[in-house]
Amino acid sequence: MGRYVQVEPNVKVYVEDIGEGTPVVFLHGWPVNYKMFEYQLNVLPNHGIRAIAIDFRGYGLSDKPSTGYDYDRMADDVRAVIDDLELKDAVLAGFSMGGAIAVHYMARHKGHGVSKLALLSAAAPVFTQREGYPYGLTPEQLNEQIIEPIFADRPKLLETFGGMFFAKKHSQPFMDWFHAIGMEASSYGTIRSAIALRDEDLRGDLSSIQVPTAILHGKKDEICPFEFAEQMHQGIASSQLIAFEESGHGAFYDELEKFNSELIRFIQS
Repeated sequence: MGRYVQVEPNVKVYVEDIGEGTPVVFLHGWPVNYKMFEYQLNVLPNHGIRAIAIDFRGYGLSDKPSTGYDYDRMADDVRAVIDDLELKDAVLAGFSMGGAIAVHYMARHKGHGVSKLALLSAAAPVFTQREGYPYGLTPEQLNEQIIEPIFADRPKLLETFGGMFFAKKHSQPFMDWFHAIGMEASSYGTIRSAIALRDEDLRGDLSSIQVPTAILHGKKDEICPFEFAEQMHQGIASSQLIAFEESGHGAFYDELEKFNSELIRFIQS
């Protein structure tokens, strides 16, 4: 069942809500939308799990305002959905950029309504290099490789980015579908979100996470290197790190059965 939630005046976000049982709130990555979780939404409701997936503002079926793409506002949008659905003891499951926003939600909103956290190939604690953090792209590389190409040829940039997503070779129809999901986003939303990925620093948020946390991350991730997962594991006291030896960034599909199995195990534990 789909519905819209008002998150601020004149801005609504789309929420897919299926199944009954333990609520799990999925936050998608850049530059796709809730549809990336299709192969989880097909399975989890069969295990007594209520799967709730949000399209962030600017993405998918949500409204596409020109502003509001910093982590504060995006975390506030998640809070609006959790309050509207009156969720308690939910599992917050964030992928890539959605993982970063999940981390920030836990700090900014003190884990309101959330009893467990799943960080899926998360773009946290920091997506770009800086003093004391030599992992990932430099801010200059992100500008050159991601932001500037959006202004010139967004479809080509998304094709290149999608080609880095998976460690395994998947069918061309699947890759075409995945590319099409990215094209559903607003161009300006993807630019502003990429700026947030470049500039935000969540290292100070990790110590505020006090709920059981599962970190699922591919060892071959070329977008969010495995060092990200190790840094999160060190910084989150109640965390477990689950490595996917054969996966790139898209562990949710590279090792689909293991990914779903580990996620269900964590939700039900």
